[in-house]
Amino acid sequence: MLLPSLAILVGLALLVWSADKFVDGAASTARHFGMPPLLIGMVIIGFGTSAPEMVVSALAAMDGSPGLALGNAYGSNITNIALILGIVALISPIAVHSQILKKELPVLLVITLLSGVQLMDGDLSRADAAVLLLVFFFLMGWSIWHGMKEKKDPLGESVDEELSSADMPIKKALMWLVIGLVVLIASSRLLVWGAVSIAQSLGVSDLVIGLTIVAIGTSLPELASSLIAIRKNEHDLALGNVIGSNLFNTLAVVGIAAAIHPLEVDQLVLHRDWSVMLVLTLSLFVLGYGFRGKPGRINRFEGLLLALAYAAYTGYLITTTIVAS
Repeated sequence: MLLPSLAILVGLALLVWSADKFVDGAASTARHFGMPPLLIGMVIIGFGTSAPEMVVSALAAMDGSPGLALGNAYGSNITNIALILGIVALISPIAVHSQILKKELPVLLVITLLSGVQLMDGDLSRADAAVLLLVFFFLMGWSIWHGMKEKKDPLGESVDEELSSADMPIKKALMWLVIGLVVLIASSRLLVWGAVSIAQSLGVSDLVIGLTIVAIGTSLPELASSLIAIRKNEHDLALGNVIGSNLFNTLAVVGIAAAIHPLEVDQLVLHRDWSVMLVLTLSLFVLGYGFRGKPGRINRFEGLLLALAYAAYTGYLITTTIVAS
């Protein structure tokens, strides 16, 4: 137990560090090659903050741990909305201005419903994976097209300001891009080994480990980037991190994992974990979209409710796991 626990701690620490360096290197490299700031925020940063989930779930699928792969993706979505946005809103209420984000919120809700339909037959086949990945690439193209049409957008302005303050030479950017990617893969391998070993030692499912410990760990980059964005009063960037990450997780992370190794899914995932994810996504849509001409906003009370919802869900998972074992 000591060695797997140490592997998880070291793996998580290196995972967060490498994801941060990978995003910095990738964003600066894209800027050097003339990619627009809005596109960097939506594609490069969105991909980078979801890279830990993607690599961890892919490795888990290769190792024949479907519960860890799926639990990591769905657990990260739940953590992103309930815990991360809850904490951020408690620190500073989140106002939604970007039209790009308002277009992506309903899309995230529809994608969440699609994932539920796929879970109903008890497995995620390679055909299901193909659907998820096709939708993912379509949405990427759609987002890029709409992003390039917008002459001015708060999200693009926030990313431009962020990149300008952290500009680095192209050689340094490429160096951190490569180092970040290599350490990201190595630390993910360490984390998967530790998580599976602990699950086997405690006699609990790798799904629960994926939904809790691994999901929180792989969501730390989103937490860090959202807190930094809020500190700079860049609310759209904070919310954009979460929406982009959840889209990546639901489509690309699950899609890649199922393409590598079809996933058998316990109906408990649909009734418990997916249902919680759906309710949280729906609440994010209602709070963030805004109606009757009013801008979307997540205030401190709503942030507290989100954080409490996460605590209740995690408490339920731990309690039922202890009783079952």
